[in-house]
Amino acid sequence: MPADVNKLGLKREAYKGSPSTLCPGCGHDSISNKIIDVAHEVGLPMYNVIKLSGIGCSSKTPAYFLGSSHSFNSVHGRMPSVATGAMLANQDLVAIAVSGDGDTGSIGLGQYKHLIRRNVPMVYIIENNGVYGLTKGQFSATSDEGQKVKYYGLNELPSLDLCMEAITAGCTFVARSFSGDAEQMRTLLKAALSHRGTAVLDIVSPCVTFNNAADSNKSYPYGKANEQRLHDYDFIPVGYVQGRDEITVDPYADGEAISVEMHDGSFIRLKKLDHGHDPRKRNEALNVLEQARVENLFLTGLIYYEEPRPTLIDTLHITPTPLSHLQGDKLRPSAAKLDELMKSFA
Repeated sequence: MPADVNKLGLKREAYKGSPSTLCPGCGHDSISNKIIDVAHEVGLPMYNVIKLSGIGCSSKTPAYFLGSSHSFNSVHGRMPSVATGAMLANQDLVAIAVSGDGDTGSIGLGQYKHLIRRNVPMVYIIENNGVYGLTKGQFSATSDEGQKVKYYGLNELPSLDLCMEAITAGCTFVARSFSGDAEQMRTLLKAALSHRGTAVLDIVSPCVTFNNAADSNKSYPYGKANEQRLHDYDFIPVGYVQGRDEITVDPYADGEAISVEMHDGSFIRLKKLDHGHDPRKRNEALNVLEQARVENLFLTGLIYYEEPRPTLIDTLHITPTPLSHLQGDKLRPSAAKLDELMKSFA
């Protein structure tokens, strides 16, 4: 088999979508390209993928990757409801959701928190640029306090940390990356696809038109100059299918490597650097984020991971057969059972 063909016999070009209509240099396009790379590398069958989004520049991007997959572009802030319904109807799907800091952190914050609390099995990517780029650069919920933009002046409100919101809501896989760090994005995306449950990737993705000043912590210059990785990464792929038994790992000391096993048998390998961060400790993850906020640090990497808890599918005891494949007698009670039920109300 040629080197540029994956295990499904497809070239990378097969995983592309429509040409991007975003501004040249937009970080969102870098994320789309990395999704294409990862999907091709792991041999993701596109007929089994559903892409989901809300409203905003970020929510346009599913049109630009995996063109042969299913897709649903929902109303502003309501993508989590559609994702929940899709995964309950067909748990065989691989759900990849793309949202933005406005779509997730403002109008959609309640939906975001409840999707995580319910642990819907999906990859939730936040393309975080700190502004409403589609509507000319207004401040969003993640805009820096004290940030100035050309048309809207000074932002005097504190920002929301969407990784912190995810951890407090019960998310079992929370990571932050930078659209200018292609290798780290690649590794975290592959790990997120292997996770059983909600996996949140908050990717700082600069808006080159409205929020790319050197003093903004969501700009390319700031990211390149100040990004501090929590770990060095390696990833050993086995496949993308979810559902392996969890395996715990022993504590490890600073300077040693740790391999955290995903549910498909693949591993994400972490190496502690000076921060000595252990992503399996919830309080430590929250403290790292708080330190980053106070000291205005740009920390990237796997922030929090815990052994997966039951997903919403497990909690509701949903049949493994997709609902669209069930016959009528499985979807509704028989006439005799319905008659018996009605008589009970007499």
